[in-house]
Formats: sequence, C-alpha cells, structure tokens
Amino acid sequence: MNIRLVNIGFGNIVSANKIVAIVSPESAPIKRIIQEARERGMLIDATYGRRTRAVVVTDSDHIILSAVQPETVAHRLEAKEEEMDEVGIDE
Repeated sequence: MNIRLVNIGFGNIVSANKIVAIVSPESAPIKRIIQEARERGMLIDATYGRRTRAVVVTDSDHIILSAVQPETVAHRLEAKEEEMDEVGIDE
C-alpha cells in the first residue's frame, strides 16, 4: 500500500488514504461536528489563524480545519491520483 499525501495549505500534509470527506464549514451540522471534535481533543487547526474554508474529516474521527477551499484540496487529491496513474503505481 502506497502512502499518498495531499497538501491542505501552508505546507500542511494529510494522508489521502485517511480522508473520508472534505466539506465546507458553513452549515450548522458541520459547525457542530467541529465543536464536538474540539471538546474531544480531536480537532486539528491547520488554518494558521486564517478563515476556515474546508473541513477535512478523517477515518480516525479527527477533524482538520484548512484555509484552502474544499475544491482546491479535492483538485490536489485528484492531481496526485492522476500523477500516480501516469507513473503506473497501483494501490
């Protein structure tokens, strides 16, 4: 199994294999998820003090806040997968 990494902004890297969802922080349910993760000690703030634009949900129930748009993170993830396909790396 290859470890794929994706940049979520400001040089912060997340294992792409662990990502369950990349969502916008605007809705009330997502805000509740963020608050619950903060209370459980499972919140990772990778915004460097900037506005949260994407919330990354991992398979370990960690919630990661990013200052990069969800679409940008998704495009970086897709680009990484395409790059691996071109090289011929299988998972």
